[in-house]
Amino acid sequence: AVLIGPGNGIKSSTKQNVLIALNSPLSCVLDADALTVFSEKPSELWESISGPCVLTPHDAEFERLFGNLPRDGGKVGRVRQAALTSGAVVLLKGADTVIASPDGRAIVNSNAPSDLATAGAGDVLSGLILGLIAQGLEPFDAAAAGAWLHGAAAGNFGPGLIAEDLSPQIPQVIQEMRYAVSKFQ
Repeated sequence: AVLIGPGNGIKSSTKQNVLIALNSPLSCVLDADALTVFSEKPSELWESISGPCVLTPHDAEFERLFGNLPRDGGKVGRVRQAALTSGAVVLLKGADTVIASPDGRAIVNSNAPSDLATAGAGDVLSGLILGLIAQGLEPFDAAAAGAWLHGAAAGNFGPGLIAEDLSPQIPQVIQEMRYAVSKFQ
């Protein structure tokens, strides 16, 4: 699996790297600059997606890529349409993160505290999703699980969070989840 976007810069080499990755057999997670480089011609990105791919835009990136979609159907409807249009799983970050698959499935993750609105937190989310895909989860499931873990990690840390505080929280969140599940078995 490959992640492209965070810190790559809005330049032709970023676009080329995305196109090369999408033409490979690898699962891809595209975030930040890897999305923005296609804002002039999003169809070039859509036409290149042929395998497992997750797009993780925030509101502004989503608008640049999917601004021409109909506004009916609310946020969930728009993200579903974006997934269908792009051929990728689309995760629209926010307090109510919406994840949609091209097959029509959608889920809303609402456990994201406002502390996640900090520089670099979205990069951590993309990395979590990538790691889950690399461990064998399907892109939609990885995006949903990653969003939940991301929010739970932020909730564990609490106020004053910076992006670097998230990753150390993940093992504790997973351990708490395992304990909770074991109580119901």
